[in-house]
Amino acid sequence: MEKRTLHSPDLTARNVERIAELFPQVITESRDAEGNVTLAVDFDLLRQELSDHVVEGPQERYQLDWPGKRAAAFAANAPIAKTLRPVRDESVDFDTTKNLFIEGDNLDALKLLQESYLGKVKLIYIDPPYNTGNDFVYEDDFAESSTDYLTRSSQKSETGDRLMANTESNGRFHSDWLGMMYSRLKLARGLLSDDGVMIVAIGDHEHGNLRLLLDQVLGSENFIANVTWQGSGKNDARYTAGGVDYMLIYAKNERLLRSLDTRWKEPKPGIDEVEAVARRAWQQSGGDPAKATTIFRSGVRAIKADLEPAVFRYDQIDDEGRVFQADNITSPNPRPNLMYEMTHPETGKAVRTPTNGWRYSRETMDELIAQGRVLFGPDETTSPRIKRFLAEQSDRVPYPTFTQSRMPGTKKLADLLGADVFDYPKDTAVLARWIGAITRDNPDAVILDFFAGSGSTGHAVMELNAADGGHRRYILVQLDEAVDHPDYDSIADIARERLRRVGARVKQETGLLGADLDVGFRSLHVATTNMVDTFATADDLTQIALPEAVESVKPDRTDEDLLFQVLLDWGLKLAEPITVEEVGDRRVLSIADNGLIACFADEITDEVVKAIAARHPERAVFLDAGFASDAARINAEQIFREVSPETEVRAI
Repeated sequence: MEKRTLHSPDLTARNVERIAELFPQVITESRDAEGNVTLAVDFDLLRQELSDHVVEGPQERYQLDWPGKRAAAFAANAPIAKTLRPVRDESVDFDTTKNLFIEGDNLDALKLLQESYLGKVKLIYIDPPYNTGNDFVYEDDFAESSTDYLTRSSQKSETGDRLMANTESNGRFHSDWLGMMYSRLKLARGLLSDDGVMIVAIGDHEHGNLRLLLDQVLGSENFIANVTWQGSGKNDARYTAGGVDYMLIYAKNERLLRSLDTRWKEPKPGIDEVEAVARRAWQQSGGDPAKATTIFRSGVRAIKADLEPAVFRYDQIDDEGRVFQADNITSPNPRPNLMYEMTHPETGKAVRTPTNGWRYSRETMDELIAQGRVLFGPDETTSPRIKRFLAEQSDRVPYPTFTQSRMPGTKKLADLLGADVFDYPKDTAVLARWIGAITRDNPDAVILDFFAGSGSTGHAVMELNAADGGHRRYILVQLDEAVDHPDYDSIADIARERLRRVGARVKQETGLLGADLDVGFRSLHVATTNMVDTFATADDLTQIALPEAVESVKPDRTDEDLLFQVLLDWGLKLAEPITVEEVGDRRVLSIADNGLIACFADEITDEVVKAIAARHPERAVFLDAGFASDAARINAEQIFREVSPETEVRAI
């Protein structure tokens, strides 16, 4: 039932709509008195449209602007009093894995990762929520001072204090979406390595704005490609079939990639199937090259894979069972060193030299002849050709346009989890394709996805590692957005379960060959600081409350919680192995082969301090409240100065 407003029409809004019909170029976005995004008229542009001369006005500049842009920049820079809490029960192989799954607002997570992963991420792949209304829950209001923000962010809930749904009406506007993306992209750029790459998937509605936004954040000179993905279109659509999405690809420093002679490659589609046909043909022919070639050509024609036309040129099998083609051996351009005489091996007479000469120098040609790679005709009147093997041409540069249905991605997730639990999951085959191409020469790369959704990126990384023996690591960030499903409370729960099942399946399928595959993940939650919030003044504290005020750590926090906050503060990686041991009846945690040793016991003895100092760690940290007095703390510092002066010692 339609709800009536029972007031007169908004004539201003009606007039704006009429102006928009005549002069759409003068319509912009603004905010009303309540802070809502609304359509507005740029009167300077309107005056220009109605004038027969250049109208004086604000200085023009080339830029993408929107209401809330400065607030979004502030959002990226404002500090937060938060941390990451480890949750062992949700993790897989917690003590050994290098993968991270972070639950919480990705703006907070990106800030918390700044020190530990600054410049360490090779590839960022994100598929952010499309701006169509009712599909993203990020709205950041930072129109306040840094102090107010710091206070607010440390006191609100741990699971989404400044998150609210994008309304359907606001889906028409761009400002909220751009503000949400701008702050996160600014932070993400800092995590990229100098040779890092960012891929952002997007639909039609914000494609143009997103490219301008990425030009601002990463620089237009670092643009690499606008990949077009044609999914399944609709035949009953009005104008075009639709179904198109895009992936905007930017480098952090394209000039560096060029100087490193970086070249992305991917396997040519169907090559494995062609090689399998060749093996069967060789076996069926009994090792006869002519018979094998006939069987092979028939078998290739029956392959239903999407083969490149160039693959069909590899249509022969040699006497060793290898697939090859006889290719041209003449040079495309004339060069003096390529003009030389070549003798036919049977007749002993010179073969006619091509007009531009041969493709290779004499030295290289002699090597190819010795290897049997040059195919001579029956006599010198036939131009020789070069034997090129299919196995040597199995890679190609990734094409920036491709057609692929999105249904396999949805079905793959439903089959894995046994139910349809997530709409429009990323396609792991597409993810693996681009991750593989970009990290081909860096199999230990770190891949970040801070709009993780159902965990497709982690899924793709594990399968890719299983396929090529790589050791890529992933960092996934996903908000604990609620879902209406009996088995899962949030999207983060779905993603973690997906990662568990994929890891178990990959381990089973690879068997002994996958013994060193990392199929685990550390589950971390964005949370308020581990330290007690003491906003009360001394006059406000009663005698009963004083003992609580003395305690510096929240009562529900563990020494492992404190350890991860220290790792963030010191800028250490969050996936380092953790060793737990007892020293003098005190629990001690060691990170990265004595890179850091921590003891957060309530009572720290000289025995514990001396035992830790004797191991000469790079860093040592203690709970400040664990020292009985200032004298005990000073004594601990003196022990380190005498025993291990190189150790950096801190107390929290």
